[in-house]
Amino acid sequence: MQIDLDLLFTWGAIAKEYPKGKMVFCEDEKANFYFQIIEGSIRMFNSNEEGKEFTQGYFTNGQSFGEPPLFIDETYPSTAVAFQDSKIIKLSKDKLIKILEENPVVQKKFLNLMCQRIHSKAISSKDIINQKPEFRIMAFLIAHKKNKNCYEKELVPYTRQEIANFTGLRVETVIRAFTKMSKCQKVDIINHKVFY
Repeated sequence: MQIDLDLLFTWGAIAKEYPKGKMVFCEDEKANFYFQIIEGSIRMFNSNEEGKEFTQGYFTNGQSFGEPPLFIDETYPSTAVAFQDSKIIKLSKDKLIKILEENPVVQKKFLNLMCQRIHSKAISSKDIINQKPEFRIMAFLIAHKKNKNCYEKELVPYTRQEIANFTGLRVETVIRAFTKMSKCQKVDIINHKVFY
């Protein structure tokens, strides 16, 4: 969701630049700010003690991220890091809440966004418990295309490692699954690039 930039700046938001790889916030850090991307891309993920990562999502131009814990006084459940050089709006939690209280249209859009994210998480959780790698990868690809409103075959913009991080699979498993999916003509592999 995108809140009008003029409205955010009027309420005291600042624009901050994050070079690729810079952390925006850490898992378990107290949630005190609303973030909205002007340009760039943010990756949210969790990692375990062995360093294995699970990607929760990518957010890009015009999208906001990390909002749910703001409304329930919780910590961030994931780490957010700049996936590319990014410029991000940062607004304090109390000012965001005042914007929502004074702007019912923005409040309704926010509610819609939260509902979409809850629904999406429920669907992806269902897909993750399926043990077949091809099913998990296909569910990820379908969700990606749905989010982009794209129904033509195109280059998959994620590396095999990134797809592994999203699906909870090992990268070797993703590579084998794509080979199998290519033979069944579910995806095309051209010059080592995956098209779906």
